[in-house]
Amino acid sequence: MSDFRGGVIPAEIADFIVDRIGSVAELEGLLILRRDPQTKWSAQALAARLYVPASNAEEMLRLLCKNGFAAAVGSQPPLYSYRPESSELESNVDRLAALYSAHLVAVTGLIHSKARQRVQGFADAFRFRKDD
Repeated sequence: MSDFRGGVIPAEIADFIVDRIGSVAELEGLLILRRDPQTKWSAQALAARLYVPASNAEEMLRLLCKNGFAAAVGSQPPLYSYRPESSELESNVDRLAALYSAHLVAVTGLIHSKARQRVQGFADAFRFRKDD
């Protein structure tokens, strides 16, 4: 993956991206929530902002909660706010946000390379190998 980092993504943030960010849309959703932590977002509102189906935004918000980035703050319909579960997580998101605004191509390249590796790993599982 280092070929996408281009030397601009510190190793700890690259690891953070690989471990905690599933897609560019998820990162964008996280950053939208982060911009105004007081705002409560519904899946519909986030979907409109990201130009994705509401079902995708709903799943993304659940993942952001599961990964400790956000919390559900309402129930009908569910509403979500940026609420990192630790100061370390918040610091990493702050660093990632700054890096993303300055090096969008490198960050998105790293996220996309992660997806390509998963697809290749899946394909490799079905590759027939000749026994020695």
